[in-house]
Amino acid sequence: MSENNRMIKIYLYSKFERFWHWVQAVLIILLIITGLEIHGAYNLFGFERAVTLHNFFGLSWLVLYAFIVFWLFTTGEWKQYIPTTRKLYDVANYYCVDIFKGKPHPVQKCKDAKHNPLQRLTYLGISALLLPFQMATGLLYYTYNSWETWGIGKFLDLGILALIHTALAFIILSFLVVHVYMTTTGHSVTSHVTAMCCGWEEVEEGTQVEDWERGVVS
Repeated sequence: MSENNRMIKIYLYSKFERFWHWVQAVLIILLIITGLEIHGAYNLFGFERAVTLHNFFGLSWLVLYAFIVFWLFTTGEWKQYIPTTRKLYDVANYYCVDIFKGKPHPVQKCKDAKHNPLQRLTYLGISALLLPFQMATGLLYYTYNSWETWGIGKFLDLGILALIHTALAFIILSFLVVHVYMTTTGHSVTSHVTAMCCGWEEVEEGTQVEDWERGVVS
């Protein structure tokens, strides 16, 4: 934070945004827990119970994801994910070097720009590519007994599909770990988590919004 600026609170995250964020996080954690048990990492629920729970959590996540996509496009929040390279280097340099020197973040949050350039690229890649692909592999695995009826059995291999599904799960787990760490990099350790709980984010007074932050990317 700059020495001359004080912090003010702005309402950044709506109730539904906070709801789907936390529910999705819980579902991902439960899917990882049951998925690891299915692979024999430990015995918590029992294999059959773990499979049943894993399928339920997976289908629940699929339904939630559909609502999230609908919400993004009906509210215009999809603009928050428009990728840009503006200040991308500055943000990357901040997390690699400047954050350890106590320097301020080069991009302040505001209503029109909740995510910095690095977050936009990351979240877009995860939401538009990684998660749909993971859900598709899980759904195919779930409907394995119908492959022959649908005529796709000769094009798919269950072993390879399971390997891909598991590999993607570990990528998602890696993102989750990094994401949790990043929540501690605000002006206080708990500021970002608090904002996602109550909706109000603390930002520097007088923060200016640039054109690219309004979704105008050239």
